Amino acid sequence: MAAVRELQKDLEAKANDLSKIQKDISKNHQVRKKYTIQLGENELVLKELDLLNDDANVYKLIGPVLVKQDLAEANANVRKRIEYISAELKRLDSTLQDLEEKQNSKKEAIFKLQQRIQSLQAGKDKA
Repeated sequence: MAAVRELQKDLEAKANDLSKIQKDISKNHQVRKKYTIQLGENELVLKELDLLNDDANVYKLIGPVLVKQDLAEANANVRKRIEYISAELKRLDSTLQDLEEKQNSKKEAIFKLQQRIQSLQAGKDKA
């Protein structure tokens, strides 16, 4: 009887760990979605900047003020932003892969524990 209780405590702990991992996966998806949207917006801005003539006026919104900016500088800033966002997306992808592997191993461990508990309980029922 004590062995079953001990296994059930272990099962509960693993279930809590699995829940935490699933929350982390959900957060990762939310952050990834935000970065994906930002990447799309920045790529659109870059396409628009590429359409401009070299002598075109470009303005950057800083707080409530529009500040004149050099076209080359604006281009460089947008490219750096795209580079940064792409790197963050790669990092998030690798983190997500790690979390999913952890999730799968926890699920497997929980399944094995449930089987052990059931076999112990089935053994008691026969006795």
